[in-house]
Amino acid sequence: QVQLVESGGGSVQAGGSLRLSCAASGRTFSNYVMGWFRQAPGKEREFVAVIRWNFGNTYYADSLKGRFTISRDTAKNAVYLQMNSVKPEDTAVYYCAASRVPYGSRWPINDKEYDDWGQGTQVTVSS
Repeated sequence: QVQLVESGGGSVQAGGSLRLSCAASGRTFSNYVMGWFRQAPGKEREFVAVIRWNFGNTYYADSLKGRFTISRDTAKNAVYLQMNSVKPEDTAVYYCAASRVPYGSRWPINDKEYDDWGQGTQVTVSS
């Protein structure tokens, strides 16, 4: 059974940085992509970024490209989200998710395309 555990959330001032971590366990992820989503109060869950476990190639939401960076450490079975120049509108619960997507398929950006989810970590950005 896949387990995803996020950490690293907290409170940060606008313009600052935060690094989220996702510890993955329960299986090998060689054919998976790992994504980050976020959900702000009163809003739908939103795609942030995704990385292919095997090759490390990435895809981002257009609005976040340049500020957020997704990466993974296959030796540690971990995925990271580096958040720079954060803004109050980045305030949300951030979720790590896993999806088995064949290489060459389009990037999965809909949360329904992901099978396994972490419990989320709160990020609060103050102005």
